[in-house]
Amino acid sequence: MNLPMFFPSLFVPSFAITTQMAPLDWLAIAIYFSLLLGVAWWVVSKSKNTATDYFLAGRNLGWWVIGASIFASNIGSEHIVGLAGSGAKDGVALAHYELHAWCLLVLAWVFVPFYMRSQVFTMPEFLERRFSTGSRYVLSIISIITFILSKIAVGIFAGGVVFGTLLPELQLNIGGHVIDSFWIGSISVIVLTGLYTILGGMRAVAYNDAVQVVVLIGGSALLTIYGLHKLGGWHELHQLCGPDMFNLWKPLVPAGQTSTWAPIKEVVNGEIVRQAWYFNNNFPWLGMAICAPVIGLWYWCTDQYIVQRALGAPNEKVAREGSIFSAFLKLFPVYLFIIPGLICYALVKKNVIPELTEAFNARGSQGAFPMMVQYLLPPGLRGIVVAGLLSALMGSLAGVFNACSTLFTVDIYEKLRPKASQGEIVHVGRVATAIMVIIAILWIPVVKGAHGLYEYLQSVQGYLAPPIFVVFFLGVFWPRLNARGCFWAMVVGFIIGIFRMCIDTPITLGMFKTYPEGSFFWIVNNINFQYFSILITVVSAIVMVGVSYMTAEPNAAQIQGLTFATATAEDKARTRASWNWKDVLASGVIMIFITFAYLYFRG
Repeated sequence: MNLPMFFPSLFVPSFAITTQMAPLDWLAIAIYFSLLLGVAWWVVSKSKNTATDYFLAGRNLGWWVIGASIFASNIGSEHIVGLAGSGAKDGVALAHYELHAWCLLVLAWVFVPFYMRSQVFTMPEFLERRFSTGSRYVLSIISIITFILSKIAVGIFAGGVVFGTLLPELQLNIGGHVIDSFWIGSISVIVLTGLYTILGGMRAVAYNDAVQVVVLIGGSALLTIYGLHKLGGWHELHQLCGPDMFNLWKPLVPAGQTSTWAPIKEVVNGEIVRQAWYFNNNFPWLGMAICAPVIGLWYWCTDQYIVQRALGAPNEKVAREGSIFSAFLKLFPVYLFIIPGLICYALVKKNVIPELTEAFNARGSQGAFPMMVQYLLPPGLRGIVVAGLLSALMGSLAGVFNACSTLFTVDIYEKLRPKASQGEIVHVGRVATAIMVIIAILWIPVVKGAHGLYEYLQSVQGYLAPPIFVVFFLGVFWPRLNARGCFWAMVVGFIIGIFRMCIDTPITLGMFKTYPEGSFFWIVNNINFQYFSILITVVSAIVMVGVSYMTAEPNAAQIQGLTFATATAEDKARTRASWNWKDVLASGVIMIFITFAYLYFRG
């Protein structure tokens, strides 16, 4: 598809629509958007044109809004489309990532006290207080790149997948140039989300997220329940999928291997054509054991995209309660997004719905969720679930739009123009969001060429997250580590990660099939992304510790209250007063549910 040059006087657009959507479906969607519009209007009417209000909602969000907003921001289009697609292809293997609700408990109990007592706007700002201004700039730039490449672009792409599945014949003809439903859907998601995000800021994002979570969970639950009913129940699902697809552990062992430590073999026509430890499809045991927690702890505890919601709390108690509530909500995705993928696979295998089987065989597993919506649900219910899909699309993108504008404006622009007015800061944040969206649109072909939507997301995060994880976690637990160690750990780690992305991108884009076998680039490209992520983590940690101990100790006054060892008695007393037995009980219940899931999904 080639987007035409925009000369409005030279052409007239025309649409062609063929869809399974019924009037009841459109009514449900209309009611949903009316509700969002009403919430957005109410929020905008209450907003003030200040940086604190625009970027952190005036620091007066309630715990339930914080928890819902964290969950809605995380469970975006890439989760619903990607997880269901992975479920239809690989079973429950990716549930490992979704059972990272425990990482939110680390945010609640370990990092919230540091963030709230420092009263920072952004994660780079916290890093500046702990280490240096240079560290702040490096993290700001890399975080923005990560948002564009992983969150914004993937969210927009998944929006296009949803529209392309539900409205496959939707076209826009502009001067002879046909724009298909994928691009119409992608750009529509941006416009609809950007409208309330740019106008209302963090407050609009958070309160709309609270509404969207209800629709998202309700709609996905309807699809799961209805799909199981159509299939014949949970037992039938288990029988059709087989124990392997219900096993969290077996997919982690390479096919044909008896040990995860044995060399990986690629067999063609009964002959081993190559054998090496670093070749692996999907998710190796060692990678899941080390890489997955590193990415999870980076994402939930140090990523601006997530933590910004907790920063909008009035105090440490509310921030912790909101984080615990989001951990509870995080227990749902396995059952509401991955399981529908398995249901889709089972329905196709049993050929319950011939239209679904035909569409699945033609389009592949990536569109499993929207295909089920299209061919399985009756009118009315279909509209509710589509509204849930739109909730995910908009909630995730709205969160990252606001996080991007905050990082650029607070960490870069405001540092360059310290005398800028509050109105100017807010205006620059809005303009920055628009520019980042344009860049993300240009990156969509790379995402579209990836082997799997969720796999692409995890690989990008695996290349860019390790240095951030290292400097934050070692920074709060190890007071001897200094600014130079932090700076060079991030620089070296990011160079390695971006180098790997540059090696992978030509293959992803299909510019050529592979590198010459045995060459350095070929070896790098074929190392499993999780193994490579572990390598970046280890190198970053070695650099941080080594450089820190080769240079002077950090100033004691600068790090006071920013590490566990330097927290004052008053800080500790304030933190202890901010939680009670209910918070401990809620955290314990969440850990029990996570343990149950790991024990149950054993095939």
